[in-house]
Amino acid sequence: MSGAVPPVAPPTASPGRREASGPGLGRAALDVSRGVVLATARLAVGEVPGVARIGRGGSLVRRLLPGGPPVRIESGEAGLEIRVLVVARAGQSLGTLGRSVATAVRGAIERILGLEVARVTVVVDGVG
Repeated sequence: MSGAVPPVAPPTASPGRREASGPGLGRAALDVSRGVVLATARLAVGEVPGVARIGRGGSLVRRLLPGGPPVRIESGEAGLEIRVLVVARAGQSLGTLGRSVATAVRGAIERILGLEVARVTVVVDGVG
């Protein structure tokens, strides 16, 4: 055994890479896994007032139909492209809520993970 530690996730699972520098680091590359980006986006959405839940709206049957994940991340040339499905609380201004969710997701990913976000698309899929 060589004692080498195998990587936790394959390189294709990493939507973001950035250069890190600082005392004792010199120049190092930082890979951030897709799961970490998804978790950061979900936590950011959950903190926005007016969001009832992350995911599809409507009846239980409709929510169980295939329709893709509630948070989708793609890596593009200009940075990450993020799509979030949310259900709004009744009485919320949907435009304001969408802007708040997009700002929260972009801010959290850029601030916490240091990754470039090209676009955040918020789909309000229901009110409840």
